[in-house]
Amino acid sequence: MSSRSAFPAAARALLWLALLFPPAVQAQAKGDLWESTSQTSMNVGGMSMPMPPQTQRICAARKWTRPPVASSKEQNCTNSDFAVSGQTVTWTSVCTGQMNMTGKGEITRQGADAYSGTIKYAFAEGTMTVAISGKKLGECDNPQ
Repeated sequence: MSSRSAFPAAARALLWLALLFPPAVQAQAKGDLWESTSQTSMNVGGMSMPMPPQTQRICAARKWTRPPVASSKEQNCTNSDFAVSGQTVTWTSVCTGQMNMTGKGEITRQGADAYSGTIKYAFAEGTMTVAISGKKLGECDNPQ
């Protein structure tokens, strides 16, 4: 009896399909769902202009490899120089959207379930400071 007849063609085909296409039901990475509140204050020409606070939900990776803050498509910001030191993360931000500006961000975790920090931007007409606070709500799928 040949080895081919001992292992039916259908079984060989299934084996090849399993090797070529791994199971689609692989565990997706889970993230942390954060409620993040930001309070922006602009200073233009010596005049301070506080904005109303904004709250968003953000699905972030459990291990931060980039800032856990939402970004505005209109501002077109790119973050770089992300660094972690203990419970504090820092980064640089360059925005080329509605307003060209550069900034430095810093967030410090308060335990596993909260964080706070600021992003300080400079632009041609003045400065903008964004105070950020977050609290963990639970788990989420597909962290960004």
